[in-house]
Amino acid sequence: MIQGKKIYFASDFHLGVPDYESSLKREKRLVRWLDQIKEDAEEIWLLGDMFDFWFEYKTVVPRGYVRFLGKLAEISDSGIPIHIFTGNHDMWIFDYLPKETGVILHKEPITKIWNEKKFFIGHGDGLGPGDHGYKFIKKVFANKLCQWLFKWIHPDVGIGIANFFSGKSRLANDEYDKVYLGDDKEWLAIYAKEILENEHFNFFIFGHRHLPIDIEVGHNSRYINLGEWIKYNTYAVFDGENLLMRSFESDLAND
Repeated sequence: MIQGKKIYFASDFHLGVPDYESSLKREKRLVRWLDQIKEDAEEIWLLGDMFDFWFEYKTVVPRGYVRFLGKLAEISDSGIPIHIFTGNHDMWIFDYLPKETGVILHKEPITKIWNEKKFFIGHGDGLGPGDHGYKFIKKVFANKLCQWLFKWIHPDVGIGIANFFSGKSRLANDEYDKVYLGDDKEWLAIYAKEILENEHFNFFIFGHRHLPIDIEVGHNSRYINLGEWIKYNTYAVFDGENLLMRSFESDLAND
């Protein structure tokens, strides 16, 4: 890492819910955050569910989010790499964002080393024990045939259906995962410990869970969940030695 530079991580913006006005406020907040961190960012990692729904037809993408997408392109064009992961809400990101904004797309967890610190990074959906219903649905949504069939639905209908179900989601209805369930029930913590049985990592960084979490899962090893940006506005920053959790504009009165 370049001295004085930092690596930033954030996840689960869920742009699009619960309504246009609230989503727009969140989008503008994200742009302010990106404007702030670009001053000392060496890399930016966005770990999935940036949108509550996203599907790319051959010539059509969901309308909106122009401030956020423009800021990604601006920062990427300036030479700062932006990595994005597909999440369970936006797994149908294909080549539009990499081509138009210059981001680097990841569809599976990856490992990185910075300053001799090992990182395991991913959205987190479908990892660890349990959640068998979702794991089945993910296989269906990731199936090329299913994607091909969906693209033949007119965008106004297909995106309309998706937005309807987004409106029924736990995030749209303020049903947050508010409580830490315990070491024996947190699937991603269990998953991290299973990985540690074969390979050491200093940091496991995930989204998906929606609850900011920073706990030890082994000797010199931490599991960090980045939370979400509807309520918490949390992110993590690595300065080359320490990884810290922070909250951006936690007082939303000025939105």
